[in-house]
Amino acid sequence: MRAVTCAAVDLGATSGRVIVGTWGKKPVLTEVHRFPNAFQSMGPNDYWNLPGLWNEVCIGLRKAKQQFPKLASVGVDFWGCDHVLLNDAGRLVFPTHAYRDARTQAGLKALNTFGLDRVYAATGLPNVFYNSSLQLAEVVRNCPAVEDLATRCLFLPDYFNFLISGRMENEISIASTTQLLDVHNNDWSREALDFFHIPPQWFSKPALSNTKLGTVKGLPELKGVTAIVVPGHDTACAYDAMPADPAGGDLYLSSGTWSLVGCENDTPILGPEALKARVANERTGRGGYRPLTNIIGLWLLERTLLDFSARPQSAKDWAALISAAEKLPKSKVLLDTNDPAFGNPPSMRTAIDVHLKKKKAKAPANVAGYARLIFDSLGEGHANAMRTLGRLGGKTFKRILMVGGGAKNRLLCQATADAAGVPVVAFALEGTALGNLASQWIALGVVKDRAAFRAHLAKSVQQTLYQPHG
Repeated sequence: MRAVTCAAVDLGATSGRVIVGTWGKKPVLTEVHRFPNAFQSMGPNDYWNLPGLWNEVCIGLRKAKQQFPKLASVGVDFWGCDHVLLNDAGRLVFPTHAYRDARTQAGLKALNTFGLDRVYAATGLPNVFYNSSLQLAEVVRNCPAVEDLATRCLFLPDYFNFLISGRMENEISIASTTQLLDVHNNDWSREALDFFHIPPQWFSKPALSNTKLGTVKGLPELKGVTAIVVPGHDTACAYDAMPADPAGGDLYLSSGTWSLVGCENDTPILGPEALKARVANERTGRGGYRPLTNIIGLWLLERTLLDFSARPQSAKDWAALISAAEKLPKSKVLLDTNDPAFGNPPSMRTAIDVHLKKKKAKAPANVAGYARLIFDSLGEGHANAMRTLGRLGGKTFKRILMVGGGAKNRLLCQATADAAGVPVVAFALEGTALGNLASQWIALGVVKDRAAFRAHLAKSVQQTLYQPHG
């Protein structure tokens, strides 16, 4: 195997990073740049600072090229659903709202009242406040002049690919988060676009991952480096990096701000029961199906900690918090991790306290108590998602493969194993970055395909096994 070095631009809702990976006997990853990220409020709305993010990405890519002069390629992944509207010259014609913005609530309620069955049958996506369909419908409804200004809609990884390469392409995995992609093929659903009154000419037929966009044009320092379409959705990247058993039987859990619980399937999981369970039939970068359920994850803890003066600031602090939570008894009353009240409340601690009061339970006494409650609740939420996907998909899951920040949390891993009744295998790997890099290595011909990548990775990756307790 020849050593080939690539850069993964991996942007999350709370942090971003540029990670360089070199393929050899085993993948070697080097984080060259990391930076915080957060949406910012202005009046009643929430927005992303795209110029600031692009500046940080440029800093990271320049560092990558300086440290690795033979850098071969770059790929970009992002969180889902958020987008830009551009004119023919590629200029922004509308500000980029953040997906937690409350502006979609009216559309959310309206769709729940009328048309959801039809939209779900067409797209395989449930009705969730952050869906691109609701965001774009709100813009067209309240700012109708935008139809005269905008000629293209790119989702955030697509937009950064455009800034890097000069080419406008919609990528399929990020397109599948929108509630606008046809669940039965790899193109946009005209029925959904018409339903939400979104101009179909804003989109091009989605590109598959491993597609070369050409050489980098947006940064002179990266002359000769190839821009490659990777799975634009970070969850698709994380799933690609799972060292799964080729025989099947594995459930995938990407644990971070959100908990994404899903599997790979030959066909979508549809029907009234799937809609009720909010099964989202998202796609892999190759167009295959990866049905999942999306539940609020460690966002619960991230936001709760804002209400305490003493918050973990280092790895040592986090270890101390988890140890303190482990010493507490298992929570008898759990949070419903699907409760929309936890979406973006002014105070997460207050939202949890109100939720518990409705269940006639007392609020935790301290930070460790909230942490224990949240971890136990997430474990049960993960187990419920596993049971739902197993029943609707006709699958029996033998293991849960876990990546992301939550995979480093032994209490959360054990709570998940106990609630699910199956082993949890937690991998110490940068799941999204590795999936991003894998797509680049495949496109460059260094790795044959995803199966070969997973098999090679399974031999070298550090893993921790959590057996369920009775």
